[in-house]
Amino acid sequence: MKSAGALGTHLTGEVTTVATCWKVTRVDGQVFAFTDHNANLTVSGIVYAAATGYTRSAIQTSAALNVDNLELEGAFNSAGITEADLRAGLWDYATVEIFQVNWANIGQGTLKLRKGQLGEVRAGRTAFQTELRGLVQQLQQSVGRLYGPACDADLGDTRCGVTLASYTVTGSITSVTSNRVFLDTARTQALGYFDYGKITFTSGLNNGLSMEVKTWVLSTKMISLQLPMPYTVVAGDTYSMSAGCDKRFATCKATFNNVNNFRGFPHVPGLDQMASGGL
Repeated sequence: MKSAGALGTHLTGEVTTVATCWKVTRVDGQVFAFTDHNANLTVSGIVYAAATGYTRSAIQTSAALNVDNLELEGAFNSAGITEADLRAGLWDYATVEIFQVNWANIGQGTLKLRKGQLGEVRAGRTAFQTELRGLVQQLQQSVGRLYGPACDADLGDTRCGVTLASYTVTGSITSVTSNRVFLDTARTQALGYFDYGKITFTSGLNNGLSMEVKTWVLSTKMISLQLPMPYTVVAGDTYSMSAGCDKRFATCKATFNNVNNFRGFPHVPGLDQMASGGL
């Protein structure tokens, strides 16, 4: 892309022919490009589709360390952005670049407006709304550990040390109530064994997608998820599912025999003890 020098001169004129473009690069490498112009534009070899179904708020920028923000709202397009893909998390942490061009003379270059990552995505029946978080957002993240009674490691990660494969099973769905609740009558693990665990589908429309397990009920063979799977679950879909951990010291000791790697502080007094005068 050329510099915005020629475009800057155009912007100082009395009449302008300016369009806004935004390019979204998902973490899986797929690129989606849109423009608010009434016809497709080609910039640096990328075709920016005329997306009349989306609107954006004004771009806010400050010299302080406040997080620059921008909201995007648009209609679902089966060839581009779909509700199922959003709910599947395919758009999480996507990188967004927004810039302006002179649609009558693309060769004048671009004027960069914003670059950041998609934040919270809210999906309705026919439209979506999301926020674009500026690069300063990364400075707002907490760094370091917090003292608390619960373990702050994830089951099976390097800090936990548990070999997750030893607590992972495979199976197939035998009947379906909804995309969030289904049964596997072959499962025999104890009540609650998979609570807070993770299920990953290995076939079907949700192949490769994962979701946290809310509850496992042995008596009914029912698996309930925290959120519904984005695509239709049918009987015969195969999966792998790992045991869950509620982060408590007692669970770490009794279920996983892993107290040496427990990353919580169960004996640090909390605010309840301070309020009760127990210190």
